[in-house]
Amino acid sequence: MIFSIDNLLTPEEVQALTHRLSDGKFIDGKRTAGWHAQLVKNNTQLDRESETYKALVEEVREAFQSNFLFQIAVQPKRIHSLLFSRYEAGMSYGSHTDNALMGTPAQRSDVSMTLFLSPPESYEGGELVIEEMGGDRPFKLPAGSAIVYPSSTMHRVEPVTSGIRLAAVGWTQSLVRDPAQREILFELDTVRRAVFERQGKTVEFDLLTKSHTNLLRMWAEP
Repeated sequence: MIFSIDNLLTPEEVQALTHRLSDGKFIDGKRTAGWHAQLVKNNTQLDRESETYKALVEEVREAFQSNFLFQIAVQPKRIHSLLFSRYEAGMSYGSHTDNALMGTPAQRSDVSMTLFLSPPESYEGGELVIEEMGGDRPFKLPAGSAIVYPSSTMHRVEPVTSGIRLAAVGWTQSLVRDPAQREILFELDTVRRAVFERQGKTVEFDLLTKSHTNLLRMWAEP
């Protein structure tokens, strides 16, 4: 399931974050890519050893963690490996799939997130493109909005031809590893909440809640 989160950060939060990034130390992005992805990765990333990174990473993690849509759609167990990337003119990230395991100790990458930090009109190119059987899906969202997608997909960042593209990217190990199961749980949860809003705690609501709870109990890996 691919979905967007509008206004994950407010304009004021984006402005404050990007202001701090402007003073940060950026290093070669190949340092955090797998051996095969290094061949197609051409960007820079905020040094994860810097004090700027340590301060900002918690802000972004908390924004995702506290978002209701993210919670019910992703069923997050752990948000990890957050990065702040910078693409200048001529930079891109070719077609690749994310590493299955990241960090120490190893954590699964079930779900990938890209939080756009630059206004789309401030740079040319730089679309995040998710490659699907039905065709490529490009995304270039307003600053402060995020796209969330399965880490198993092939995806790329198109070349930036002018301006600067800033983004925060991260991964989540979900309580439910299978994306089809996560989608079923999300749809059931959405329907039962809609039933509750219209009718209150009815027999139908109780049955939907029972099904949702038992499927989560069956599929979750706490």
